[in-house]
Amino acid sequence: MHGNNPVSALKPKHYKSGIKPVWCPGCGDFSVLSAVTKALAYLALPRQNVAMISGIGCSSRLPAYTAVYGFHGVHGRALAVASGLKAARPDLTVLVAGGDGDGFSIGGNHFIHACRRNMDMTYIVMDNEVYGMTKGQASPTTAPDWAESKLTPHGPGVPSFNPTSIALASGATFIARGFTGDPNGLTKLLVEAIQHPGFAFIQALSPCPTYRPEHKQWKKEVRGFEEGATSDPGVAAQRLQADDGMTTGLFYRAEIPVWQPENSVSCQTSELEQTFRV
Repeated sequence: MHGNNPVSALKPKHYKSGIKPVWCPGCGDFSVLSAVTKALAYLALPRQNVAMISGIGCSSRLPAYTAVYGFHGVHGRALAVASGLKAARPDLTVLVAGGDGDGFSIGGNHFIHACRRNMDMTYIVMDNEVYGMTKGQASPTTAPDWAESKLTPHGPGVPSFNPTSIALASGATFIARGFTGDPNGLTKLLVEAIQHPGFAFIQALSPCPTYRPEHKQWKKEVRGFEEGATSDPGVAAQRLQADDGMTTGLFYRAEIPVWQPENSVSCQTSELEQTFRV
């Protein structure tokens, strides 16, 4: 497929590091790791040209498990770090990984403005509707009546965050939802997202077998999106608002100019140090 390109010899395994994942058995995040490495191999991207950025949480371990440049940031700040990296190094393929707590709670403001800026990067959120690392705390996408956690014994009591609708309203130009029980479909979405010029958002339904064992039913509930992706935000809004969150596929894709700040400022370290002298 890639002709005589020397990087074509790279296979998915070459994008995995030697660190063994410590996710719980059956965690959907394993499939995301597999989909990411398969997508990178399919696109034959040189490992030194790819960066994986994350925040905090089970899903944010991803940079450690990949053999590309990585940065494990602080809670909710993955998109801020990734935006800075893309501004400084527009030549890099920047992938951002996170979870529903990291991305939509403390990182919710960064999510909105990353969509608005439309920088050329891919954001995949592993959504399990719970904070797994904090032992079953309700997250922004948890249903209001979920009362299985000791931390919220009566349920969160507030409506769930709708990631795809928020992404659309905020200006994301590629919006999709995948399911970790369909790794091939998730890989296809990732390939398209990476190739898309602009901010690409993928909500990956990723069951947590430890704190949300009822999500095993997701395999029976998810279904593919039967209509093609639209570039009309009005049509996309109607579809996303009417959806129950179990439809997978590419909903919206628009060709809008990518925002990339000019890197015209140069400063030596010695000059920067002078500004901090008192």
